[in-house]
Amino acid sequence: MICPRCDSDTVDLLTKSLVGDSWEVYVCSTCYYSWRSTEDAAVTDSEKYDPRFKIDVKSIPQMMKIPPVPSMLDMDKE
Repeated sequence: MICPRCDSDTVDLLTKSLVGDSWEVYVCSTCYYSWRSTEDAAVTDSEKYDPRFKIDVKSIPQMMKIPPVPSMLDMDKE
């Protein structure tokens, strides 16, 4: 399977519905994009994914990092 957002082949099954195999959730370990199997093709199909939202894999290391959440102990010091 190919990631719709970054076109890498590093997609894994994250979870499945507990009842009736009605959906699955996939996640890309390269860009961390995730989607359900029940989403529209514009979300799940790499060729139909909006090119404005595509990510160049080479640019990922330069992207801004998510700041860490401070521990409750750090918040008590303020």
